Amino acid sequence: MSEPHLMEDDHILPFQAEGLDVRGRVVRLGPAIDTVLRRHDYPAPVSRALGEATALALLLGTTLKFDGRFILQTRTDGPVRMLVVDFQAPDRVRACATFDKEAVAAAIDAGKTSTIELLGSGHLAMTIDQGPDMARYQGIVALEGESLEAAADQYFRQSEQIPTRVRLAVAENYVAGEGTSWRAGGMMIQFLPSSPERMRMADLPPGDAPEGAEVLQHRDGDVQEDDSWVEAKLLMGTVEDHELTDPNVPAEELLYRLFHERGVRVFESSAIIEKCRCSREAVTTMLRNFSQQDRRDMVADDGSITVTCEFCNARYDFDEAETEELVNA
Repeated sequence: MSEPHLMEDDHILPFQAEGLDVRGRVVRLGPAIDTVLRRHDYPAPVSRALGEATALALLLGTTLKFDGRFILQTRTDGPVRMLVVDFQAPDRVRACATFDKEAVAAAIDAGKTSTIELLGSGHLAMTIDQGPDMARYQGIVALEGESLEAAADQYFRQSEQIPTRVRLAVAENYVAGEGTSWRAGGMMIQFLPSSPERMRMADLPPGDAPEGAEVLQHRDGDVQEDDSWVEAKLLMGTVEDHELTDPNVPAEELLYRLFHERGVRVFESSAIIEKCRCSREAVTTMLRNFSQQDRRDMVADDGSITVTCEFCNARYDFDEAETEELVNA
């Protein structure tokens, strides 16, 4: 393992367990996720669900090799209708949730407050946007009573055929004299051996496996798992929620505990900041994209238009003269 350095909050730490042919990332969120969740004053179970989604989006989005956007979004039939996390590479994130207040209150009264129970059935979509001159890529996986962790594992198994495991955790941390604050953490590992003969699944672009990798199977047709990957999954299974969120447990310490017998190397961490992309100019452009009749329907009795950003709650007021210009544009 490289020289130890304390991983700060709101950072992503890439690592490699060399003896297991495993690569991964750890995310630790403190002030950034606390700002996102406190801003909206969500019920605690909704905050936990959105915190998990944010940690997952950052584990996936920070693998982008270009300055594009990674958008994670759920649409489901449960009390929490939608979770949206918008990551702008290399470091900006924003997130919000849409939910039925009465249904969430009923779920809390019934003790059904896990993320699985709040989401219900639907789908999880992950979109890569490389800019206006490039086509968007979107992957969709069903959410049918599964955790976000399981959905992410399924996505990689189906779309990229890279064996993957994800762990997510969210908690409220209490500090004497300071009160509570939200924290989130996550870890992702992927099995990426360099030798073709050890690949157990033919990889698909944009994966890293070489062409012609042999697919080894049992007689019953099931893919045979490599012993190193089995070991890595077992080690990953020992990770407890508090180890992912506790500021007193450095990420490097956790990785050393898990993988030191096989050798683990960490790379330079990268910072994450909570920052919305909204602006008065962006809102004006958005309004101009509506039909003239739709803009007329937005006008209040005093002749103004008010738009509130769903992500950061920023409010943009357009006075009567500005509204007149917009309506007649």
